[in-house]
Amino acid sequence: MLVMGEVHTGLLQNSGEISESTCRQVLGLMAGETVRVSRRPIVHALSPERLTGVDCALPTASRSRVRAVGTVVSRCAVTGGRVAQGSSYVRVVRSGADRRLPWSHYLARPGVVEVLGKVKAADLAEGFTGDSVPGRPDGACLDLGAVSGRFLDLVQQSPLLDRRAPFKIPRTSLRWVAETGEPSIRFTLHAEQERTLRLTHPGPFTTAVVDLCEDLATHDWLLTSLLVIVERARIGGTPGAQAVARLAPAIDHLMHLWMPAARVEEWLTPFWESLERRPGFTRQWRSLVDRVRDQVAMNTLALLSATAEAGRRSS
Repeated sequence: MLVMGEVHTGLLQNSGEISESTCRQVLGLMAGETVRVSRRPIVHALSPERLTGVDCALPTASRSRVRAVGTVVSRCAVTGGRVAQGSSYVRVVRSGADRRLPWSHYLARPGVVEVLGKVKAADLAEGFTGDSVPGRPDGACLDLGAVSGRFLDLVQQSPLLDRRAPFKIPRTSLRWVAETGEPSIRFTLHAEQERTLRLTHPGPFTTAVVDLCEDLATHDWLLTSLLVIVERARIGGTPGAQAVARLAPAIDHLMHLWMPAARVEEWLTPFWESLERRPGFTRQWRSLVDRVRDQVAMNTLALLSATAEAGRRSS
């Protein structure tokens, strides 16, 4: 029918970038399971998957009562030793029975929730992304954000992290829905921290779609964070040295992490290319990076000029 997911993204609660070996330990939340790590073009560590059993209503735009039973798949990732994510998703299908079955049936189908009764995919998609009904799912409905947030909290509370983050930046959340059909993508900003994504793609669902959504969430958070840091610097309204000091966290911790679609499968890259045309993630990122570098360059020139002038006066 469709796949629904939610990704929470935030700054890893540590004073500096953590190493690959520490990433493995921080994400090794399940004994006997392997943390997957890729090193090129940037270190990316992915935790083992966890299952959460659910028996609840699904959010619908029509407000109709739709019950679903099954399991949610969750995982956490750390990118570049700095960006942490909690991600959860489910594949929604119609149940072949008109009653709730034993848990053994649902556990045998990880990441699938079965709908008891009739429902339209469009009604679920609209209800979950909030395109017709603003706001988060209510407490009686499936809340993938709560599942993702709890998993991310568990990682952030690791004793291996010193919890001295170099700056404060809110988490962002990306709720997404993927369906099969003619290719299309729609990314929407709902609030300072909330986004939604509607994706239609050819062929059956694979976890490559989850990878795409997580990659988009990572780069949206990076762009949002850089915007916040630049705004906090109050360029033009504060002395140059003070503005540069406020921009330092971006230089030290964020600017080297921008690598959109680096881990996205080739057949999904046209979706990223569409987002690059509009709204233009990389175009805005480069503009902000240039602004940061220009401020550093101008401040450096001012310092060199002041030093030279002081040298002439003393001679």
